[in-house]
Amino acid sequence: MDNSRVFKMSFAKIYSLYLQKIEKKGRNKAELDMVICWLTGYNDAGLAGQIASEASLEAFFAAAPQMNSNASQIKGVICGIRVEDVSDPLMQQIRWLDKLVDELARGKAMEKILRD
Repeated sequence: MDNSRVFKMSFAKIYSLYLQKIEKKGRNKAELDMVICWLTGYNDAGLAGQIASEASLEAFFAAAPQMNSNASQIKGVICGIRVEDVSDPLMQQIRWLDKLVDELARGKAMEKILRD
């Protein structure tokens, strides 16, 4: 499967969609940022810089300071696909983020989302 179109999508655009999704469910931007920073190792300034630069998803994950060592514990189905079975490393990182945002929107406790 050719995922190049997904990889080229603007992280800023995806971020705004994530924010809309979680705010509809009563969550907030600080929680979204915490989840993204936990997964990618960005700090608040680094995350804001990536959003402002309108980096692609590919560039966003390539520049991530350090993926969380517990990210492999993210399991489940997102868009009908088991995240732990995704073979492409970049697509798996994107699916991990999708899964974390989905858990946030569903009201899961932050301690369980962050898997520390």
